[in-house]
Amino acid sequence: MAEVTAVARAAATGAEKPAEMAAAAGPGRLTVITGPSGVGKGTLVAALRQRHPQIWLSVSATTRAPRSGEQEGEHYFFMSREQFEQQVAAAGLLEWAEFAGNLYGTPRAPVSEHLAQGQPVLLEIELEGARQVRRSFPQGFQVFIEPPSLQELERRIRGRGTDDDSAIERRLRRAREELAAAPEFDAVVVNADLETAIGELEALLRLASS
Repeated sequence: MAEVTAVARAAATGAEKPAEMAAAAGPGRLTVITGPSGVGKGTLVAALRQRHPQIWLSVSATTRAPRSGEQEGEHYFFMSREQFEQQVAAAGLLEWAEFAGNLYGTPRAPVSEHLAQGQPVLLEIELEGARQVRRSFPQGFQVFIEPPSLQELERRIRGRGTDDDSAIERRLRRAREELAAAPEFDAVVVNADLETAIGELEALLRLASS
């Protein structure tokens, strides 16, 4: 965990305060969370869900086969390629992409169902997916997670111990490109200190602090 204090700010104008932005993102609203690899999106989302079990994390659809232990509707919605393409044609996906020969996307219907029940819904996704959601579901509230610095992001990625130097450099090049997109988002949270960043997200989502 880094020592620098996290902050949230309006990315578009820099003028609004987190409390003011929160009015746009209350319960029953879709909040999209994105940011570069290694910034801690998954950790933040997991902590929010543990503290606020009413949050529903959107489940992706995929055409790949289930892996051992994966459950339908919990880890993924598993579809054939034909079913997936039918969903695309019917505008049944908020976003989708193809990776390594398999299709992945966010089904619209489950998101709409949980929103209709008044639940806060989170969608943790990569930048291009967030851009698609902005077009397909413009009423969603979009939050970009930033590292306190590229140096700290590199330290976190190296700390995972899962990538060689060339892979780390690719991640950092992509991170630079992604960080340039931060002004597109409704809010930015700098994930320097985990507890502070969680508090900023709770304020943005209008969730009572635990």
